[in-house]
Amino acid sequence: MDIPKQYDPKACEERWYQHWEASGYFKADSSSGKPPYIIVIPPPNVTGVLHTGHAMFVTLQDILIRWKRMQGFDALWLPGTDHAGIATQMVVSKELEKEGLHRRDLGRDEFIQRVWEWRKEKGDTILLQLRRLGASCDWSRTRFTLDKDLSRAVRKAFVDLYKEGLIYRGHYMINWCPKCGTALSDLEVEHAETQGHLWHVRYPLQGGKEGEGVVVATTRPETMLGDTAVAVHPEDPRYKHLVGKSLILPIMGRLVPIIADAMVDRTFGTGAVKITPAHDPNDFEAGKRHHLKEIQVIGLDGTMTGNAGPYEGQDRFAARKAVVKRLEAEGFLVKVDGHTHAVGHCQRCATVVEPAVSTQWFLKIGPLAEPARQAVERGEVRIIPEHWQKVYLNWMKEIHDWCISRQIWWGHRIPAFYCDVCGKAAGTNDPDRLLVDMEDLDACPYCGGTVHRDPDVLDTWFSSQLWPFSTMGWPDRTEDLERYYPTTVLETGYDILFFWVARMIMAGLKFTGRAPFRDVFLHGLVRDAKGRKMSKTLGNVIDPLELIDLYGADAVRFTLAILTVPGTDVALDTKRMEGYRAFANKLWNAGRFVLLQVGEEVPARPADEDLSYWDRWILDECDEAAARVNQSLEGYKFYEASDALYHFVWHRFCDWYVEVSKAGLGKDAPESRRQATRWVLVHVLDTILRLLHPFMPFITEELWQLVPGAKGSLVLASFPAGASGSSDPERAEGIEALMDLVARIRNVKAEKGIAPGQPVDLIVAPADAEARRVLQDLSQDELRVLVRLSSLEVTQALNPEEGWTAGVSARYKFSLRAPQAAVDVEGEKKRIASELKKATAERDKFAAKLQSPSFAEKAPAEVVDKTRRLQAEFARKVVELEVALARLAS
Repeated sequence: MDIPKQYDPKACEERWYQHWEASGYFKADSSSGKPPYIIVIPPPNVTGVLHTGHAMFVTLQDILIRWKRMQGFDALWLPGTDHAGIATQMVVSKELEKEGLHRRDLGRDEFIQRVWEWRKEKGDTILLQLRRLGASCDWSRTRFTLDKDLSRAVRKAFVDLYKEGLIYRGHYMINWCPKCGTALSDLEVEHAETQGHLWHVRYPLQGGKEGEGVVVATTRPETMLGDTAVAVHPEDPRYKHLVGKSLILPIMGRLVPIIADAMVDRTFGTGAVKITPAHDPNDFEAGKRHHLKEIQVIGLDGTMTGNAGPYEGQDRFAARKAVVKRLEAEGFLVKVDGHTHAVGHCQRCATVVEPAVSTQWFLKIGPLAEPARQAVERGEVRIIPEHWQKVYLNWMKEIHDWCISRQIWWGHRIPAFYCDVCGKAAGTNDPDRLLVDMEDLDACPYCGGTVHRDPDVLDTWFSSQLWPFSTMGWPDRTEDLERYYPTTVLETGYDILFFWVARMIMAGLKFTGRAPFRDVFLHGLVRDAKGRKMSKTLGNVIDPLELIDLYGADAVRFTLAILTVPGTDVALDTKRMEGYRAFANKLWNAGRFVLLQVGEEVPARPADEDLSYWDRWILDECDEAAARVNQSLEGYKFYEASDALYHFVWHRFCDWYVEVSKAGLGKDAPESRRQATRWVLVHVLDTILRLLHPFMPFITEELWQLVPGAKGSLVLASFPAGASGSSDPERAEGIEALMDLVARIRNVKAEKGIAPGQPVDLIVAPADAEARRVLQDLSQDELRVLVRLSSLEVTQALNPEEGWTAGVSARYKFSLRAPQAAVDVEGEKKRIASELKKATAERDKFAAKLQSPSFAEKAPAEVVDKTRRLQAEFARKVVELEVALARLAS
């Protein structure tokens, strides 16, 4: 059998992926009769390229889907991309700028055509990159949020919500991004603590004496140009006598009334607040209460309007500096304080968001939020980790109406119409709700006049919220919808719990009557090794494609899986990836050893009596590992499953069983023993490859194809169930004691300068009858292989002789010597003294545990018993080492 000495990921990853996809292994089959298991992919933006966040969700979802596929489920992992309205429009607009064009030069229809052309050319980039990670999606079902049938679903949802009165159009204060040129929902605004200033400005009292007036404090002096009042608290004694009078607005010179409003915080600043209804949410509400005029001084492009007087055309921040300079020059600036406050930024472009009054479309959230909250409270939807469930429930109680319109061209255009003749308008003046429909209107349904369509498009998240069922054919009752909806689990990052997860639950319940998934698993954000958010500014962005090129997809996947601890972010250190590349190499070397020993013939299953003590142990360990992996994945504990596999493969199979198998494969071993060893090696390797396949699909498939008896693809092989608690605890303890003995012997050899491969003479005195039986009757051959023995004697007690070096393990005492080796007495004293110190510390540690009332009362009985046994073993070891040290001193 020709097997390369080293594993080369580049040589097999593309080859195996093409084979899997071409063979149709990833396709779901509704006629299979198997129980369904469904995940819909969080659709990445069509503009996207693979980043660590994608790598994380692809890894975790692929682990789940491959695991369930191997368990015999009809596993559907539905892929697709999001049209990403604002982001995509910005990308194509930048392409046009290179040609010296603006989208308005093309017009709406031609610009949208250009976007579709761009999407056709580059829109599948992210999906191709997902394949490099091994994503086993059913690519035949790939969807796009602007597909014709998905667009029909979006329109159906809008029309139904509108007809029900849950969608309305209104003049309100919204978040506006001057750079993106569109309204934003509250969730699309990220607030950052910013060091700014609090400017105290005196507004002179009309008809008052010199210096008489009211001092207001503001963080945005440029907005004062649009002030229409100054508010004070109605019970503030400092200002009661001024309520109803007017102040002179500095710079602008117009009069503004002093009004009383309970919203004013008397303890902040001077207790007097400037009111700018067109540029602050609280002021907007106050303006409605007091019937104040709205004066817009900052335009939607972020520059000052004609209402800003001498500052017209200036950038808003430049105008701020100019206004402050003039206030100071004219004596209106009283003082300036440093002030830290939260400033809203656009989530997409990081531009400071401008509060603006605008006519927009809104969705009433209250009637949708309550059922979604109840679904989680009654357990219909389970959110993991649990603390995010509490965050979700709190947020659903405080949720606000959702601004769903965006002032861009790329996206789902709002299907609302306005009459050019009678003035009937969808959303505001449509008594019979006829101006929104599934079909475009050619004429006004009220008067027959001409109509025009609303120019806005829907927020991208409006279509994304329908993803779990629109991709299955809703609003039609399709076979896919009946079989694959609701989905099984939604796996995604916690950062879109409110953007997407909550909205999907609301939409699913509203339109289908069922929550869109049973479980929600929220993974942490991927950060750099220092725990910092990745950004181009910090220069710490990690490209997953580069990692795949360096370490292989399997090492990247395994690293992400083992670092996924629920409730924590992932600090991604490439050194960890180096370690798991070494793990892949360890697996390859072990697999190569097994396959070269076994050959191409399928070993026959041995009779039970032909299985050695170590054979039975590794089979027990294998069953336990399989059971732990299944149990951990059922609870979405990817780190526990990964760790169990790593520990079993490296520290049980490779470090120990592969080594001791050389005794069973030896030329002096009986044929029945050799056959049994070959069978165990193949059986355990086969099980390991099956268990690891969801985590490391490429290397496992490459090796599995060489396993005798392997048929088809590992993708479709059965997943081991394992058997927790079926192992023999006495055998496990016996093996642990032998491992400890081997480790101690190796330590002594190293300390004495004896090469690992140098054979030594060994005399061993077991501490009890079971230890004697395990060594003498069941493990002599294995011990000879593990520590390279020239002779072995098992005795009742040790009699120290010159030239021999003594040692102690948990259940054995021993002496060893190398041919022609002399013992350094002083060096031996130091070595034993060092061992004595460690053994004493272990004895005292376990003794302290046993003396703790809380441990004795709360710990399981088996844990207490094990602790008591370990304390006794170390106590005995201390005595034996003290005796050995005394003998050397005499």
